[in-house]
Amino acid sequence: MSDTQPQTAFHTGYIAIVGRPNVGKSTLLNRLVGQKVSIVSRKAQTTRHRVTGVLTEDQVQYIFVDTPGFQTRHKNALNRTMNRTVTSALVDVDVVAMVIEAGRFGPEDKQVLDLMPEGSKVVLVINKIDLLEEKNEVLPFLEKMAAEYPFADMVPISAQRGNNAEELLRTFAKYLPEGEPVFGEDDITDRSERFLAAEFIREKLFRLLGEELPYGMAVEIEKFEVEGNLRKIFAAVIVDKAAHKAMVIGKGGQHLKRISTEARIDMEKLFDGKVYLEVWVKVKSGWADDERALKSLGYE
Repeated sequence: MSDTQPQTAFHTGYIAIVGRPNVGKSTLLNRLVGQKVSIVSRKAQTTRHRVTGVLTEDQVQYIFVDTPGFQTRHKNALNRTMNRTVTSALVDVDVVAMVIEAGRFGPEDKQVLDLMPEGSKVVLVINKIDLLEEKNEVLPFLEKMAAEYPFADMVPISAQRGNNAEELLRTFAKYLPEGEPVFGEDDITDRSERFLAAEFIREKLFRLLGEELPYGMAVEIEKFEVEGNLRKIFAAVIVDKAAHKAMVIGKGGQHLKRISTEARIDMEKLFDGKVYLEVWVKVKSGWADDERALKSLGYE
């Protein structure tokens, strides 16, 4: 009789991370994957694309699909495109992670919840529990949410601090089917370095500039060259109006220089190599409401 223990079957599956804008979806994705693969800022609408993050642990491969916040207030072509990204992400995934803020469930959250396809396994991720003044508020809130929808599970978490991140992963694993890994053990995203470079630049634009300006901006990588361990990246910041160009550049070029420097540092960490980055600004009026322009910038 063999003493060999039977091997546990490998499980792999897709988890869509959805929610209204600014609930911490990208922060959660980065926390679970363990590296920055989705850009983060305090401003809503930072995430505009579907970004996949991958985590492989022991006998489980988690494939996370981060999505833009579902838009209810803005109706231009960019926002319609972002909403299509959200709804398409709900198809053919094994689990939906519905992210809300602790103690808050409003009309915008309800609109996202109403998108859930019938029969979906939906895990309610109650984020930002560290910001609750009274910790005993969590249980009554869980009871309230249980009455809203037949969630498969509910997990309170702080994506910023990492509280309960392991518990959340164990919860997701329960609903993933048996199957061979889709990605390599060390893969963390299916997005190209070219795409990630544009996203890192856009993150710095969001973080370092004013409240309104980033919504009229995009980033286009015009050239991406690899020479050994050096990446040469040439990028254009696309703005909607000529007046915005000076705002992005800043006095004496200080804004653009800081944006470039901070984006380059992030790229070098993720790409594990030196980066030469050159960034300039171009004006394309009305790009956010132009379907053809959006397609050329990678919006689907």
